[in-house]
Amino acid sequence: MIPDDEFIKNPSVPGPTAMEVRCLIMCLAEPGKNDVAVDVGCGTGGVTLELAGRVRRVYAIDRNPEAISTTEMNLQRHGLGDNVTLMEGDAPEVLGEIPDIDIAVVGGSGGELQQILRIIKDKLKPGGRIIVTAILLETKFEAMECLRDLGFDVNITELNIARGRALDRGTMMVSRNPVALIYTGVSHENKD
Repeated sequence: MIPDDEFIKNPSVPGPTAMEVRCLIMCLAEPGKNDVAVDVGCGTGGVTLELAGRVRRVYAIDRNPEAISTTEMNLQRHGLGDNVTLMEGDAPEVLGEIPDIDIAVVGGSGGELQQILRIIKDKLKPGGRIIVTAILLETKFEAMECLRDLGFDVNITELNIARGRALDRGTMMVSRNPVALIYTGVSHENKD
């Protein structure tokens, strides 16, 4: 995992996704060297970079041009990117341009989560994995309900990360915002 402090950051772009969260995303995604993945709402590229080192092709999507630029800078900084296609635009429109996928990570939806998940379902290969990261209660609920309605077995794990900060007298644990990962099992339609 790439440490958080090794990413170029931009004040107008969220991220990077915390290293501990990226670690669990990779465990749940089970990326393979022949997989095709999409990172919707790529931000600074934390998830994109982790996927780039593990899969055949990554499509990184963000509507914010500064996010695309920051992700590109981070890919260059870490010697990655030969297998990454950066796509600026609204995910529901841009997703139509990519081939079928094995892994979808949705970290930002711009209020279009249900539409994005419906499109991803249509592009997901049998046995494919979907992971939605959420900090808002409403997004957690919406993701779970939408994925169930689409025929998936749905799971949720919430991470509460605290990192140590050295003080004169010892180490204080400093909490970060909790993040939920909503993720799929195999679609009921793909269980033949």
